[in-house]
Amino acid sequence: MASALPPRGPTGAEPGAPRTVALAPRLNPLLIYALLFTTLFILHAPLLRLPYFWDEAGYYVPAARDLLLTGSVIPHSTASNAHPPLVMAWLALWWRLSGYTPAVTRTAMLMVAAFALLAVFRLARTVANLRVAVAATALTALYPVFFAQSSMAHADLAAAALLLWAILFHVEHLRARSALTFCLAVLAKETAVVVPVAIALWEFWWWWRRRRGGTSPFAPSPARLLDTSLLALAPAITLAAWYAYHYARTGYVFGNPAFFHYNLGDTLHALRIVLALAKRLWQITAYMNLFLLTAAAATAMMLAPQSEGGVPRPRIALEVQAIFAVTIAAQVAFDSLAGGATAARYLLASLPLVIILSVSTIWRRVRQWPVVLGIAAAGFVLAWFINPPYPFALEDNLAYRDYVLLHKRAASLLAAQHPGARVLTAWPATDELAHPYLGYTSTPIAVARIADFSAPRLLAAARDISRYDVVLLFSTKYQPAHDVWRGFAWWQRWQMRYFGYHHDLPPEIAAPILGGRVIFAERRNGQWVALIAIERAESARNRTLKDSIHPQGRLE
Repeated sequence: MASALPPRGPTGAEPGAPRTVALAPRLNPLLIYALLFTTLFILHAPLLRLPYFWDEAGYYVPAARDLLLTGSVIPHSTASNAHPPLVMAWLALWWRLSGYTPAVTRTAMLMVAAFALLAVFRLARTVANLRVAVAATALTALYPVFFAQSSMAHADLAAAALLLWAILFHVEHLRARSALTFCLAVLAKETAVVVPVAIALWEFWWWWRRRRGGTSPFAPSPARLLDTSLLALAPAITLAAWYAYHYARTGYVFGNPAFFHYNLGDTLHALRIVLALAKRLWQITAYMNLFLLTAAAATAMMLAPQSEGGVPRPRIALEVQAIFAVTIAAQVAFDSLAGGATAARYLLASLPLVIILSVSTIWRRVRQWPVVLGIAAAGFVLAWFINPPYPFALEDNLAYRDYVLLHKRAASLLAAQHPGARVLTAWPATDELAHPYLGYTSTPIAVARIADFSAPRLLAAARDISRYDVVLLFSTKYQPAHDVWRGFAWWQRWQMRYFGYHHDLPPEIAAPILGGRVIFAERRNGQWVALIAIERAESARNRTLKDSIHPQGRLE
């Protein structure tokens, strides 16, 4: 078996000894990074000035803004979720240097995305070759979830970038660098700690088996056990120190109680874990046209390796494949147990590993491998614009752009035509209207909150119409016209019970319930937004206007 990691010392060196990779010619990483960032910037140029979306507006941007204005790593304008502060500090730094605008925020995140792609390139070239590296990096950049997240102010992309670099250092047996980078990863997002712990446990397991006399192809040498321990302990201690600080400042270890119960306390049900696991396996193998790549790789496994110069093309070393598999399994398993939202972005560190393995397999076994990978790339790009025939998270492709434009339009109409009105709406629109710094309106708009726009919530709101004058309704969930799951009542029940799914009433049904009329409605690619004027409030405004008109037609 050809190894991607030849020994640094003489042939026959002890397994687990430090190794490096012979790369010739050496490519300048700064030039590669500049190329990656420039390409991302050009592709994302139409998106850079968009106002903030969903969790950006609900947590990450307010938390970073608090850090910018007060220097506190514990947010005060939003409830603390105990997320470590590295990403917020990154955003605050660039706002301090370049000004607080969405374009600065998104450009700063594109820098992180390019850093992640550089890790993908370096990792793929280290464990495979230049052709696999170029193809895997391009496919990762084009994959809809990665592409959409590249310019969004979330912690997951930064954590993924650092995890990929840490894995690169690990397979190169640069353990000190790997441990340090894993520490930075957990300061980007706390869930990153599962990867180094899983890798360390994996290596300890094989070391223990060797001690017991069993075969141990993946075991580190006894001299490397200290490094393996450091790999797990250093990130865990770093995360524990952050939690201790957070507890000292807030009285909570894992964030506010509502956040903790949503992401852990309410998720530990056997059926929910099974359903979440099924979703995670779908996301890591087939979601957003990923099946075009993984199915091709699975099919290619039935073919014999192609030969070059009479020698079969080499595969990725089994020890490296094992590290990739442990990383993917750890993230899939953990995110099936925890996390109220089964967001695909939580798997951003594992997705490039799946892509690298798939690309390497196709390159190794398929003669027309560029054609196969080209088809997968085209499928990824189509998934930017074409929504799947089932509900999905809007942040996983350019559907988030449709959401932002719809809400921006509604907020502008409210500010222009209903100044001073109290607006009933649900999160995150409550924050979009109340906080001008999120980019939706230039002046704050008074809001009254409702949990969602389901029938029970709207019926309850109709009994207290004194709280609001206008209602801003919007589709909180993407609901395709022809949902492939629509005929499965059991699936709908499970979604509602375990994943917070609900049906938003359309404006033409909501308006009579609330005693109002639709004054604005707009749709974009399966999403919608609407404004409903409450007739009581509208009549009062009309009477006030009528009483203020002078007999000669002048306003007094």
